[in-house]
Amino acid sequence: MVKIDDLEVKYKVWLAKDGKPVIGSGGASLLKAILETGSINAAANALGYSYSFAWTYLKKIEQRTGLKVVEKTRGGEEKGGATLTPEGKRLLELYLRAEEAVRKALENI
Repeated sequence: MVKIDDLEVKYKVWLAKDGKPVIGSGGASLLKAILETGSINAAANALGYSYSFAWTYLKKIEQRTGLKVVEKTRGGEEKGGATLTPEGKRLLELYLRAEEAVRKALENI
């Protein structure tokens, strides 16, 4: 028999636009990893994603929001890279604030 004290409250947070999901924990992890690594490929590898999956996810975010969230730089001697745009940073910050607010609210249960 399960004891009430053994139960946990679980939750998922995501941002949506017009009822369609835009970014959840996986997307936030991807944006954060791009911010930290300066590369979509390195971020994808660190998270165990394929580059194709990461690129498709980023394009979905941009299509659903109408915002450019990642700025890519071409290769050459420096091999190129990627950075979050100001909008991408704000999107990540909004997600992280929402997730923190939900987590804190549930601590009080």
